[in-house]
Amino acid sequence: MEKHRIFIVEDDRKIAQLLADTLRKYQYDVAMVEDFDQVTNECLAFDPHLILLDINLPSYDGYYWCRQLRTHTTCPIIFISARSGDMDQVFALENGGDDFITKPFHYEIVLAKIRSHLRRSFGEYALTQSERTIKLGALNLYVERMELHIQDEIVPLQKKECVILELLLEASPKIVSREVLLEELWDDQSFVDENTLNVNMTRVRKKLADYNIKSTIETVRGAGYRFIPAPEEL
Repeated sequence: MEKHRIFIVEDDRKIAQLLADTLRKYQYDVAMVEDFDQVTNECLAFDPHLILLDINLPSYDGYYWCRQLRTHTTCPIIFISARSGDMDQVFALENGGDDFITKPFHYEIVLAKIRSHLRRSFGEYALTQSERTIKLGALNLYVERMELHIQDEIVPLQKKECVILELLLEASPKIVSREVLLEELWDDQSFVDENTLNVNMTRVRKKLADYNIKSTIETVRGAGYRFIPAPEEL
């Protein structure tokens, strides 16, 4: 059976080594970043099932690297940081993270979070191992690739953009409530500001407009959002 691979992006070598040693005891295959200017390249070469990512890093912070990684992978990304403010956790989730652990941490918590995310993504809780595609008229959303295809155009998506479009395309022409969107986008809604969903929805609308997609996302006041396909894209 293939070992799950975990990639550690942590500039404190002592913490990184302790994490790696602990994870290897539990039969995980572990790699640590060597060049902090090549985080994406080293990560993709290792092809991890899960990434542990610090915020305070040389050159670029963890938010930056999370955004870069999200253009290539949908694997779980867990932030591990000494920053403990609510907004730090919001930024981590906003930039593509799946979870947040505050330092100092108990290794049992780290292991439990890792197991939970791996089960959800690759284990018994995973919905499917085959590629998931949602089609609506001329639009084809490739969920695992995080790509929206229309004719010969390929629209790259960030993780949360992909989740939003997945929910809206699948439900169209029905309304998707704000509560459903929040629940799917963030595991812990207590850290989510009221305007956070609005910001993400604006980004999706801009992405559609940037690629000259005529279909629109309608705001239904007091209810949620609805995807309206353009007649020429049906």
